[in-house]
Amino acid sequence: MYQGFYNLTSGMLTQQRKLNVVSNNMVNVQTAGYKKDTMTSKTFQEEMLIRTGKYNKDNPTDLATTSKIVTAEQTYTDFEQGAFEQTDDIYDFAIGGNGWFSIQTTAGTRYTRDGSFSVDSEGYLELNGLGRVLGADDQPIQIPTENFTVDTSGNILVDTSKAALYTETQGAVATEEAAPPVSYGQIKLVDFEDLSQLHKEDNGLYSTNQAATVVNGTDGTQLQWTMLEKANVDMVDEMTLMISSQRALQSAAQMLKMYDTVMGKASSDVGRL
Repeated sequence: MYQGFYNLTSGMLTQQRKLNVVSNNMVNVQTAGYKKDTMTSKTFQEEMLIRTGKYNKDNPTDLATTSKIVTAEQTYTDFEQGAFEQTDDIYDFAIGGNGWFSIQTTAGTRYTRDGSFSVDSEGYLELNGLGRVLGADDQPIQIPTENFTVDTSGNILVDTSKAALYTETQGAVATEEAAPPVSYGQIKLVDFEDLSQLHKEDNGLYSTNQAATVVNGTDGTQLQWTMLEKANVDMVDEMTLMISSQRALQSAAQMLKMYDTVMGKASSDVGRL
């Protein structure tokens, strides 16, 4: 008797959750390194069979075959690389290919693709006040000057002196040989065997219990200096999903209202008999 209520209400709740996911993607379209989320749904029948360990898609069962109740299954993160944007900011970094920055936070080491760094009052490289950037030695990186360069392996090189021109006693102009650059550390880049085991937290940070593998200088990883990785969110796709979910939500709400009216009338008519 109340099957219609269950079906419509479950559909509304699922569409609302999908709208929340889409809205979050759209809000973060300008967030460097953000990875979009996608929500999937399934019927109550499938969910119940999975939880009881009896689900076999090749051998369907009669359990709850008439159920049209829809539930939100899981939210997946799309780790596809976003486009790069040239910023010319010396504290901006983007990872080309596989890899994650390691951030020392108050809650422990966290990982991110957001390379919009800055320096704190002590000269340490940090991520927006969330924590300091770790180097290959697992220590925070301190850069005492703005006169530095960074190579594709993450090595931070500081020029302690530059080549200079001087005049000899005979009047000839010669070049003073510059001292070699001094290394102030290497930005640590790590990767994981199973990205699906990364747990998304706030502010573009991720946590995991997996062992991290250092990938500095490998073929599949290059650090790009004075660049940022943009969010991998396609606004056209997200707008399409949002409109579709809103319409489905509105339709279900209207049908639920009609169903309630019909059920109320049926109860009233039965009461007269």
